[in-house]
Amino acid sequence: MAVNMALKRAKKAQALARKRREEALESSLPARVLHAAQLPVQYCFLTESVFDDGMGTLVLARGANPYRLELASFLLDVFCLGVKDVMFESIEGKVFEMYMDAADAASPVVAVDPGYARKLLRDLVAWSHSIGFAPHRDFAAVERIFGDANADASDAVFEFGCEGRPFYIPGPTESVTLARRRIEHLRKVLGEGAFDFELAS
Repeated sequence: MAVNMALKRAKKAQALARKRREEALESSLPARVLHAAQLPVQYCFLTESVFDDGMGTLVLARGANPYRLELASFLLDVFCLGVKDVMFESIEGKVFEMYMDAADAASPVVAVDPGYARKLLRDLVAWSHSIGFAPHRDFAAVERIFGDANADASDAVFEFGCEGRPFYIPGPTESVTLARRRIEHLRKVLGEGAFDFELAS
């Protein structure tokens, strides 16, 4: 009898552990993104001046309707570092409108085709990787929100760097130590004089 009870408890514990693993998997970032990728594209925006200023944001929002959205946002440094930051979240349509109004006020955005956007991301990651900078750790998972958007359908050609050369401009949250480490990295990869940088005095 005691053996049967122990077996039942062990089976129950295994079933509970399996259920918890499945729930964790369903709520994981990759699973949430893959679910979002099945929904219709509602918006795809890019900072209009990204290639002039070197920095900008790419946003893709999907949803069954415009009132509840799955939002992916990519912070781009097209002069040097590539995809610096990635965000994925579920938000209400009104919150998205406020978010985009604030972004547009800071630096105007334009609507772009998802295939164009995906090609931009793909080409930027390849370019920044060629000079030794990997994209944000969540990039591979969140990029899948593009679903069946075809990067190869776009004939856009992108020029990264500033006047053909990597140009490193530290962000406001980057320490002097990190900035100097990145400059030293560029020296090792590209050689002295093959890139430009800007440090606050």
